[in-house]
Amino acid sequence: MPWWPLVAADKVEAIVMNASGCGAQVKDYAHALAHDPAYAERARRIVALTRDISELLPDLVPRLKPKMRARGARKLAYHPPCTLQHGQQLRGGVETHLGALGFDVQLAKSESHLCCGSAGTYSVLQPELSYQLRDRKLGHLAPLQAEVIVSANIGCIQHLGTGTNTPVKHWIEVLDEALA
Repeated sequence: MPWWPLVAADKVEAIVMNASGCGAQVKDYAHALAHDPAYAERARRIVALTRDISELLPDLVPRLKPKMRARGARKLAYHPPCTLQHGQQLRGGVETHLGALGFDVQLAKSESHLCCGSAGTYSVLQPELSYQLRDRKLGHLAPLQAEVIVSANIGCIQHLGTGTNTPVKHWIEVLDEALA
């Protein structure tokens, strides 16, 4: 079933994105389609409904907390993707709310705001520079001695995973594994 009729009928509460790159792109629809008479208003409505999954965490933490398995928190290194922190202007939410759920979440001590080198097709079009950025990012994450590196973007997860033996996952996967 096409979902636009549900949006038009005000039956959609939110469009939830679990990949920050996709969310950043969708949240840009209103700008990209601002001068399109057929789609400008639709784009504004879609943007107004679009939420990164991390934006739901403040409301979910109280409901998830009692469902967390009673065990020591996993030590996580968090790589905040450019598309989340710069594209969507969402900073601090993932690590704050995972911390409230009992995880030990740490960011690299320096350069946590910088790209891991994935950057969409950048890793394909500029592989040498891309891998230098990846290795630099992993070098900043290594001292954290995390059990798992987590991120919020599929490209970052795939790219970082090619340069380390430490598992690299979406933070929602780690949360799911910790739920009873």
